[in-house]
Amino acid sequence: MAYDKDDPRSALATATAPRPDSGDAVAAAQYFDLRETPVVRAQNVILVHTEAKAGDDLDNGTVEGELAIVVTGDSPAFTVLTDDGATTVDEPGLVVVPPGASRISVRGDGPLVRLIEATDPQWRDRPANADAYARDHPRVALLRRWPEPVGGDTVRFYPLSAVPEEPGRFGRIFRTRSFMVNFLPEQHGPRDPRRLSPHTHDDFEQLSLAVQGEYVHHIRTPWLNDSTRWREDEHVRVGSPSVAIIPPPTVHTSAASDPGVNQLIDIFSPPRVDFSEKPGWVLNADDYPMP
Repeated sequence: MAYDKDDPRSALATATAPRPDSGDAVAAAQYFDLRETPVVRAQNVILVHTEAKAGDDLDNGTVEGELAIVVTGDSPAFTVLTDDGATTVDEPGLVVVPPGASRISVRGDGPLVRLIEATDPQWRDRPANADAYARDHPRVALLRRWPEPVGGDTVRFYPLSAVPEEPGRFGRIFRTRSFMVNFLPEQHGPRDPRRLSPHTHDDFEQLSLAVQGEYVHHIRTPWLNDSTRWREDEHVRVGSPSVAIIPPPTVHTSAASDPGVNQLIDIFSPPRVDFSEKPGWVLNADDYPMP
């Protein structure tokens, strides 16, 4: 890991203790313009990007696991409808919808991002890149849901306005039984090229969702024993909305490049243990206990 000493992640246990390499082939990174490819997946999560319009009625179907809705500053107001009632959302944050049937009644124009477990029968065949996961990627740990939420199944909304950004805490992190979502701070202007943070993950993918601005994703595949699988370094420029799916154990870092406002939201499935072990980092930890 190569975190600066003032980066909150430098104190993570995983920053200094990589596990032995498995020898399995390293998957390729994937990049998607969500205006052109709105439904994509990683090993354990399906991401659905919708440019919603006022009056839209988005049917989530009857899902077996939780469904999460990522709400940004450009998202419209909407109401989540379940058998238990209606919940209206009109500001940025994360919505968690319990298993079962649900719909979203949209009250304005703008983007909505839904997260669904990749094995859900109603959704698993819809992603444009489903063939990339025809077989499970051996380096990625499969999802095992974390414990049930305190207080049982209900729609929960976590507004960003309730948790201001705080120095020393890495973004604003929420978790569910199946997902972890980190709303990273807005970056005004390009990132300092002398202060990047290349690092690796042992056994989970990272979905970097660009919701504002432009980024360059720098990715290096380690040289393992089989040289026929070596790859050139990647420096892929993407706009927004887009998502990069970054496989383990690639070395990666992302640099904002737009002169205006840039923002990433990082998504993981299952939730990260290392982030969860840091006191105060997961803002809804009281609702969603660790295993």
